[in-house]
Amino acid sequence: MNEIDQIQINFSTAELYTLDIALAIIMFGVALDIQLIDFKRLLQQPKIVLVGVFSQFILMPALTFLIVVIAKPSPSIALGLIMVGACPGGNVSNYMSKLAKANPALSVSLTAFATLLSVVMTPFNFEFWGSMYAPTRALLKEVSLDPFALAKLVSLILGVPLVAGMLVRHYFPNWAEYIGTLLKPLSFLFFLVLLALAFHQNWDIFNKHIHYVFWIVVLHNLLAYILGFQTARIFKLEFKERKTLAIETGIQNSGLGLLLIFGFFQGLGGMALLAAFWGVWDILSGLVLAYYWSLQAKRKEAIENRTMGL
Repeated sequence: MNEIDQIQINFSTAELYTLDIALAIIMFGVALDIQLIDFKRLLQQPKIVLVGVFSQFILMPALTFLIVVIAKPSPSIALGLIMVGACPGGNVSNYMSKLAKANPALSVSLTAFATLLSVVMTPFNFEFWGSMYAPTRALLKEVSLDPFALAKLVSLILGVPLVAGMLVRHYFPNWAEYIGTLLKPLSFLFFLVLLALAFHQNWDIFNKHIHYVFWIVVLHNLLAYILGFQTARIFKLEFKERKTLAIETGIQNSGLGLLLIFGFFQGLGGMALLAAFWGVWDILSGLVLAYYWSLQAKRKEAIENRTMGL
């Protein structure tokens, strides 16, 4: 297993800058749907906020650490898993919530709130849980990771576009609505093209080593969905909110994780391989789950309509 800790994923400086821009544009596009009133609504429902934060930034990193301790993967794979677990929810979760007939307004608001928190919580969770496991602690010492530099990068990639998008929404609402309908699908497609390019350029590496990360990613993602849903159920949230929190917890911003891995760990083998596969897998699993919930909602609606007709 030490072999995978030594490989380097090929991703040029220009491609890395392009990934920076793609993630920033995606965040900007999401922020075009966000208003200050969304934060006010969340603060008026402190229970949902606390459950969402608890699930994403407390339970999810702890679950990730538990999987690492039990599975004992290669150190670089373990650190990659901890990185993904420390990231906020992925922006595509908003689309998944809409498809799943969950609560897309809540999803967008939680994405914004989690993005702001991630400036502090992502570096903290990554450093804290990474230092708790001896093999990953050794890797962290090798790179002398600076949490403040990590927070600065997260702020530039997520925080600044979030604020900029909200300002545009506030001062130019009509333009924000128009550009948002174009920007969000195009920027997301652009991000997928970048991931595909990364896989293409490193196909031999992925083909040779994908079995090291496949099952641990699938398990991690599945447990994340269950964690978000059951946490919401325990706190007696409505079914729509349960679906929303399941998606927010299960769809991680692995693109941000990939960017941090290249920025601070020079594309360290297992870390980059895991984050890249996570980015593809959680989109596929999220679409399947959202489609299932969508069909479930349509069947329920059809039964209710027939009952009312009788």
